[in-house]
Amino acid sequence: MGWYGTAAILSAYAALSTGVIAQGALYQTLNLTGAVGVGVICYLRRTWQPFWLEVAWALIAAFALLRTVTP
Repeated sequence: MGWYGTAAILSAYAALSTGVIAQGALYQTLNLTGAVGVGVICYLRRTWQPFWLEVAWALIAAFALLRTVTP
C-alpha cells in the first residue's frame, strides 16, 4: 500500500506539472488513494507526523474530488 501511495501521489503531481493531465477527477483520485495508501503504512508503523499529513492530504483530495464530480 505504501509503495502504491507514493507512486500515485508522485505520478499525479508529475502528470499535472507536465501537462499530461488536468486538475480533475483523475488527479484527485490519485491523490486520495495515494494518501490513504501511505497513511495506512504510517498508521501501522506508528509514525504520527506523516500519518496526520496523509489524513489532511486525503481530506483535501476527497473534498476536491467531490467538487469535480458534483455539479
